[in-house]
Amino acid sequence: MLTGVRPTITPESVGGVIQQAVELTWGLGLLAKAGVLAPMRPDRALGMAGGYLRWGLSLATGYAAGASRHPDRPAIIDDRGLLTFAEVHERTDRLARALADNGVRAKTSIALLCRNHRGPVELAVAAAKLGADVTLLNISLSAHTIGEVLREQRSRVLVADAEFSDSLGELPRSCQLITAWPEGQGAAASLDQLLASEGRSALPIRPPTGKLIVLTSGTTGTPKGAARPRPKNWAPAGAILSRIPFHAGEPMFIAPPLFHTWGFAALQLAMLLGAPAVLRRKFEPADALRSMAEHRCGAVIAVPVMLARILELPEAELARYDVRPRVVAVSGSALPGDLATRFMDRFGDVLYNLYGSTEVSWVSIADPSDLRVDPHTAGKAPWGTTLKILDDDCNPVPTGEVGRVFVGNGMLFEGYTRAGAQVQMHDGLMATGDLGQLDRDGRLRLAGRGDLMIVSGGENVYPKPVEDLLATCEGVREVAVIGVDDKKFGQRLAAYVVLNEGASLDADAVRALVKSKLSRFSVPRDVVFLDQLPRNPTGKVLTRELPVPAVLS
Repeated sequence: MLTGVRPTITPESVGGVIQQAVELTWGLGLLAKAGVLAPMRPDRALGMAGGYLRWGLSLATGYAAGASRHPDRPAIIDDRGLLTFAEVHERTDRLARALADNGVRAKTSIALLCRNHRGPVELAVAAAKLGADVTLLNISLSAHTIGEVLREQRSRVLVADAEFSDSLGELPRSCQLITAWPEGQGAAASLDQLLASEGRSALPIRPPTGKLIVLTSGTTGTPKGAARPRPKNWAPAGAILSRIPFHAGEPMFIAPPLFHTWGFAALQLAMLLGAPAVLRRKFEPADALRSMAEHRCGAVIAVPVMLARILELPEAELARYDVRPRVVAVSGSALPGDLATRFMDRFGDVLYNLYGSTEVSWVSIADPSDLRVDPHTAGKAPWGTTLKILDDDCNPVPTGEVGRVFVGNGMLFEGYTRAGAQVQMHDGLMATGDLGQLDRDGRLRLAGRGDLMIVSGGENVYPKPVEDLLATCEGVREVAVIGVDDKKFGQRLAAYVVLNEGASLDADAVRALVKSKLSRFSVPRDVVFLDQLPRNPTGKVLTRELPVPAVLS
């Protein structure tokens, strides 16, 4: 025991404690406003406290708390039916014991290759009860890439839907395969068999915190594993609730893939809010509307391209379903063209646009009033978030000028799992890799990825303003603009355009429109018409799969 040693108290340390107390108090206030914190029976409060003391802030705690507070409330509604909070808690206890019987322990790496259904949710909860690590795999990965990721993460268990069996040709021998969703109706899945077994292993009382690894969803290169942090308190939820008015207990339709940061974050929000999470294995616009109407979803989580596909439905189909969302929150990619305005004109001013990434969680959130002012805005920094636009020397740029986006919040990721991969930090803020500018009201507008800006004839040219302009052109269904090599100017822009059925537009008309609205260096010298743009499951355009025009002399 040390004696005679007194803790050093500095103004900075006192200020930090005060700041943390303020953030926690404010976060709790926002949770109370959303209905998460409310009077309850003492026995239910004790049950919730017991879950927190055992598992901390985790999925295991969330469903255990739900089982204590509202045991009969629906927790998961998917293609197979409904599970209550009590059922999820009891089933994941059984699943955790069965996994332990099969050698899963604390820090064992489990990988998930699943669509949206109860399987990956229950696996993640059971893993939390054991302290195991979970890696979320993108279902569009090749067999080679899946094998690489499994080896990199040293995964001992892979839980995969049966439909992806053709992608498992390079599964490491040391990795056990568990089938999560069978191909045929009524067939017994290995995951179901584990759930049916009682399991003999005792569950740990205070397991260590398992890691959640999300693969970066970039459109080029091999995805990197990013270790997501576990919240230290309720402040992160408060940041989201400060800009998006979710309500406790309100059914939430979650359309983005759960393997994506946005989809998994929505699941965590639903858990915290005690809200039924409505999941569909595959997104189909009409089926999504039917599910929203059937389960009276007041909250909808999506990516922009999903809203575009819904608006493409015939008016008779749109009017068929009584869909009245109170909140529609999108993220994952930029809002193209006039999509925000068209969606709000049809469904009301209910649209919220969250800009973030796997690495930084959130940066800014645009509410309906922001989107009415500027349909392309990424919004304002929510409560507890620092947002700065800096130049190449990390100095602040004047309002309205383009610079690099840096952000600080309580959920910056813990780093990549691959040696050597890193992001830039400055004064506690993390670079997002994007370029953007702030207006006088603090709204952020993105100019595109920093690595997508091109220099053409000595001029800095950004593809995104060209994309936004062409997306509003009559007859254009979707568009992507990228930089390509040019012998004379160094680089030039190329536009890839998908037209609506029956629409007519030629390359000269595309160039004329851009020339009339933007600088001459923004005019795409190449205009390529495609039947569709290659996209990943979260709606981002896969630029590496776009045809490369011939280099011009």
